[in-house]
Amino acid sequence: MDDHSLEEFRQRWQEELAQAQALRRRRRPEAGERRARRPEAVVGRGEQAPGYLALAQGLLEGAGRPPATRPGRAERRDAASRSRSPPGRDASAPGEQLVDQLIRDLNEMDDVPFFDVQLPYELAINIFQYLDRKELGRCAQVSKTWKVIAEDEVLWYRLCQQEGYLPESSISDYSSWKLILQECRAKEHMLRTNWKNRKGAVSELEHIPYAVLCDVRSYDGVVIAGYTSGDVRVWDTRTWDYVAPFLESESEEDEPGMQPYVSFVRINSSLAVAAYEDGFLNIWDLRTGKFPIHRFEHDARIQALALSRDDATVATASAFDVVMLYPNEEGYWHIAAEFEVQKLVDYLEIVPDTGRYPVAIATAGDLVYLLKAEDSARTLHYVYGQPVTCLDVSASQVAFGVKSLGWVYEGNKILVYSLEAERCLSKLGNVLGDFTCVNLRDSPPNLMVSGNMDRRVRIHDLRTDKIALSLSAHQLGVSAVQMDDWKIVSGGEEGLVSVWDYRMNQKLWEVHSRHPVRHISFNSHSLITANVPYEKVVRNSDLDNFATHRRHRGLIHAYEFAVDQLAFQSPLPVCRSPCNTMAGYNYDLALAFPYDNI
Repeated sequence: MDDHSLEEFRQRWQEELAQAQALRRRRRPEAGERRARRPEAVVGRGEQAPGYLALAQGLLEGAGRPPATRPGRAERRDAASRSRSPPGRDASAPGEQLVDQLIRDLNEMDDVPFFDVQLPYELAINIFQYLDRKELGRCAQVSKTWKVIAEDEVLWYRLCQQEGYLPESSISDYSSWKLILQECRAKEHMLRTNWKNRKGAVSELEHIPYAVLCDVRSYDGVVIAGYTSGDVRVWDTRTWDYVAPFLESESEEDEPGMQPYVSFVRINSSLAVAAYEDGFLNIWDLRTGKFPIHRFEHDARIQALALSRDDATVATASAFDVVMLYPNEEGYWHIAAEFEVQKLVDYLEIVPDTGRYPVAIATAGDLVYLLKAEDSARTLHYVYGQPVTCLDVSASQVAFGVKSLGWVYEGNKILVYSLEAERCLSKLGNVLGDFTCVNLRDSPPNLMVSGNMDRRVRIHDLRTDKIALSLSAHQLGVSAVQMDDWKIVSGGEEGLVSVWDYRMNQKLWEVHSRHPVRHISFNSHSLITANVPYEKVVRNSDLDNFATHRRHRGLIHAYEFAVDQLAFQSPLPVCRSPCNTMAGYNYDLALAFPYDNI
């Protein structure tokens, strides 16, 4: 390197250093004025002018050394100390001395402010919307400007929607969505604690005298039950109004005890459906009254019943026929589709969210049918000698358990099919016991829970086709199961209801009743369980008290874990019993406390 280029570098370096210092002095007062004048200004980090670094890199390359990045503070301090070496040491090359001078100058320029980035308020909101609640809290501590942006109502409203709180609300419904999110999370924590500690209110739904429970279903806290007396009752557990009204059947038999048994009951947000042993089907509209809006008759006993959760589609299976019922635009019910199958139907489910034409899945022995309205029945799965033991559907998939029989034993499995492609996606299980229940619709994404006669509850990972967790749950086999993002509720043939925290692989609590658990349904704050007896025969009440005794008639329990909202606003169900109740059939305190209704 010649003396001319070194002198040129020194001169340019001194000019750039003087410009940087002048720029620093000029920007300090201007930055304060801009912050006071523009609240939407967001302070960012820029890069220093690269002119002198490029020159230094060129000098290093000219001196035969590889280019280097800007050294750290410790490296610069060591280099500066080396540059102040005693005069007796060997002099370095001219390029190295210039680099040492450059490092010393950089140490003096550490307090040079970064460039300001001026952003519009809307653009800053669009950037901050990718942050979660913790990151927004940290950003609010940076400066007053960032605090205004991080606490904007739009950001916290979006967080509430993303976490599933108040999904039907608009941004104008509340003035502080940040406080709403905090309250929702505190309530969720309280409910989870109550679930774990079994803290809440438990009620037994009132039973019908001289009748045995046949079938129970629930939807969003509304419970429907059918009895051997032919009666159908509905409870709304959301309001603690457990005095259930009867749904009239309009049967021709007027003598009590002569009506046919109720075979199946189903319910959704607006409809209630009941199928009877004589082949009749009643449909009620819960919004209009207790009398049926439609009555349909089959020639034989109804073997399976399904009701859509989303709309008014009803499907029934009798003998070798499957019928879909649907109301037209004027409200008159008609047969939307009718199919003929080869065997008697065992399980029947309606696929949700199918649009204009309803779709159903039916199993008959070792056959699985895909039933689409405006189309003929198609066989989705068939393996001779492998009957289907359970069924559940979601919007895009269907899962069913198959039992392996014959000389070539392959183990009992759960098969998961794609409804769009109509092909098998996963084969899960390979166990000795029969799968008795499977829950695909209510499970978290990519997970599925199942129950088996080998006493175990299993969580299946649909991404890897493996069993993620296996719990030894019930001594006589699992009869009902449901899961969410952290817990499992299972019911067994021995009448035991168990609640599990599957993340900790731990049983939280359990409760026992006499009969097998046939129905389990829960949400974040409530749980509905039903114990349905095996024996449905009603004996003469003059001979014994079999039908009216509580240990033979079946039980329906409602658990409410949001005790802070309901327990102190409503009296207990035992205190709301009427005084004219017969004590022999209701084991309550109605006659002992006649002043409850005053």
